[in-house]
Amino acid sequence: MSTTTETRAEKAHAEVYVRATPEQNSSAASSDTIRNAQGVLVDGESGLALGENMFLVKAQCTICHSSKLILQSQFDRDKWIERIRWMQRTQKLWDLGETEKPILDYLVEHYGPNKTGFDGRRLPLPAQTWYKL
Repeated sequence: MSTTTETRAEKAHAEVYVRATPEQNSSAASSDTIRNAQGVLVDGESGLALGENMFLVKAQCTICHSSKLILQSQFDRDKWIERIRWMQRTQKLWDLGETEKPILDYLVEHYGPNKTGFDGRRLPLPAQTWYKL
């Protein structure tokens, strides 16, 4: 990585850290929130579940990759740590410092292992109300 690129990455990291202020790290719904297919209130822009530290995760993670990488994952805490270390080792992810714990807490809470076992099939359709014709 060139010096110019490293400087840009460092500036981007500093900007991201400033943008994710404590006031933003609330679970309060804003005008750009929607409900996903599972009925969970999510950020309309990223699709991330609303919750404490969502804006921190959005700022730190989506600067490099799509939030879809997070949305499709269901890792336990150890696997999330492993993914972060891999990104730091191979993808030039910066040291998350004191933000790592809140990020991990959010990821495990909202994108942790599926609580119900997955047997490879879709969930049953909801019961339908049929009317006599």
